[in-house]
Amino acid sequence: MISLSNVHKSYAMGSSKLHVLKGIDLHIAHGEFVSIMGSSGSGKSTLLNILGILDNYDEGTYHLNGKLIKNMSEKQAAQLRNEMLGFVFQSFNLISFKNAMENVALPLYYQGVNRKKRNKIALEYLDKMGLLPWANHLPSEMSGGQKQRVAIARSLISKPKIIFADEPTGALDSATSFEVMDILQDINKEGITLIIVTHEHDIAAMTQKIIRLHDGKIAEILENGELKDWKHQYKRELEIA
Repeated sequence: MISLSNVHKSYAMGSSKLHVLKGIDLHIAHGEFVSIMGSSGSGKSTLLNILGILDNYDEGTYHLNGKLIKNMSEKQAAQLRNEMLGFVFQSFNLISFKNAMENVALPLYYQGVNRKKRNKIALEYLDKMGLLPWANHLPSEMSGGQKQRVAIARSLISKPKIIFADEPTGALDSATSFEVMDILQDINKEGITLIIVTHEHDIAAMTQKIIRLHDGKIAEILENGELKDWKHQYKRELEIA
């Protein structure tokens, strides 16, 4: 579903350039649940932005569902995002003056769905998240966990094939973080590909593949037996601590 070959990305820094991604080769299959980890400045958010067609890359190739993603116009990129992708962010990115139902319904507004129908569908997704009683509440009236569930419902309403989540638990306490991850795991079981950026080892341990970035390069990819060994070692370290 996702295939990157020798992808590079640099940003202008005055008279010089900051080389952020340095030859990324990556394949993510349909239905995988993947976490991207790395220290600050390793390139993980840049990689997520490129995968989500929020930013362009300089060199290499990126194929999404067999389609080459390269130098798209904003209109083309927005259309493809609306058709295939959903997004969840650490800061929730909810519109403060719209209630939960209206926030969830927003992607359908851009698809031209009439208000009555989109609000009805939004209520169905809020119900799935256990938030139907909060449908008419503003974000300021909800907890962090509730706001993130609203954001997840919004990401699902257009029935995406892939959901990108940038530090989806970063602003939440531990118990709420695991509740959100349980929801994401259930979504993944429905066949939706999930790619999250996280710096939290316990969150990454709930995914099926871990991609570690270091200085703009893939340092390692943990999956299958290697991932099982990593999870076992991480659990042992927690018990010792």
